[in-house]
Order: sequence, then C-alpha cells, then structure tokens
Amino acid sequence: MTTAPAVDSPLFLPGPAGRIEAALDPPEADVEARPLLAIVCHPLPTEGGTMHNKVVTMAARALRECGATTLRFNFRGAGQSEGRFDDGDGELDDLRAVAAWARERHPGKAVWLAGFSFGAYVSLRLAVELRAAALISIAPPVGRSWDFSAIAVPTMPWLVIQGDADEIVDPQAVYAWIAALPRQPQLLRMPDTSHFFHRKLMDLRGALRHGVRDWLPAA
Repeated sequence: MTTAPAVDSPLFLPGPAGRIEAALDPPEADVEARPLLAIVCHPLPTEGGTMHNKVVTMAARALRECGATTLRFNFRGAGQSEGRFDDGDGELDDLRAVAAWARERHPGKAVWLAGFSFGAYVSLRLAVELRAAALISIAPPVGRSWDFSAIAVPTMPWLVIQGDADEIVDPQAVYAWIAALPRQPQLLRMPDTSHFFHRKLMDLRGALRHGVRDWLPAA
C-alpha cells in the first residue's frame, strides 16, 4: 500500500503506463488547513516540462498558502514516471489515476485541478469528468497543437490566468476562445508577462491567491 510521505520524500503512484512520480505537500505551516487537495499538472514534457517547473511549483505554493494540500506529478515519460509521451491522450489516463489515488487517500477533501500550458489542456479536458470542485488554467495552449473546440465547458468555478506578452501561447487566441464560450471563466490578464512568468512569479502567486479566495472550503 502506498503511504502519504513527508514533504519532499519520494512518492510513486500506480499508473496505466507504469509508476507515476509525484510530490504531496501539506498546507503551509502558518495557515489553517482546509479540506482541499489541489492536483497541479505540468507543461509539455517534450519541451522540458516537469512537476518541478517554476510556474507549477509557484502555483502549488500559492494554493498551500490558501490552506490546500497539493499533489504535483510527472506525466508519463517525464522525470521518473514510466511510459512514453502520448501527446495529451495517455496523459488523461495519468491524471485519472492520480485523481483516483487522491480521492481514495483523502476522501474528505474537495479536489481541485490546476495546470500550466500543456497541463492546463489536460486538466481542462478532464475537469467535468473528474467532477473537480474548481479549475485553474494558467496559459492554456489555445491555437497550438491541441483541439479545444470539443472540450466540455467546465461548470465548476474556473480561473484562467494569461500573460499579455506570452511568446508561446497567443494571448489573443486565448481571449477569443474564452469570448466564444457559452460559459466564461474568471479571466486574469497579466500585463508584460511572458509564458514562463519571468520576473512575474510573485505576481502570479498573488493573482492566484486572490482569484480563488472566494471558492475555498471552510477551514
């Protein structure tokens, strides 16, 4: 049986393509813990994305400062996770497995999904199926290789954070996609901000904390 580790100790979960490397971190010590577990998905593995990406770790930190437990993991083929990159399809099964593990081990906690870039695409595709209590999409890769047109529009509280100076994801494509949705998310546009939030990570931290504060379950 897999047991919950202490902070920074290795954690490996069973996955459909082999073991999944993960990191489970409790809320920050100086905040009141909430019955909330946030799963945070990383950017494109073929371009170096892992659960240790700075945007991913900052997003997770911001959520822990809100009282959440966070669960980061490496998609198949990234870090020490087994398997091979599957362009967003097999990665859905990875996230399904991680979410099932989280709900089995933390049955009293609401589950949120969060993702950055490719991770935003994967988490968005599964938000409705996995009955996420909230969704956070950071720089969703609209207009790149993946089809956003057939994705079920989330019905839960949903925050999108997008940099206006993103050099990898076209911000205007993101804004046009959001404008065409039948139900629109809460959108936070960050001026003069690149895809990887260079020199803007602390701003991202504050934006995320501010954006989700009304959705947090009671401590």
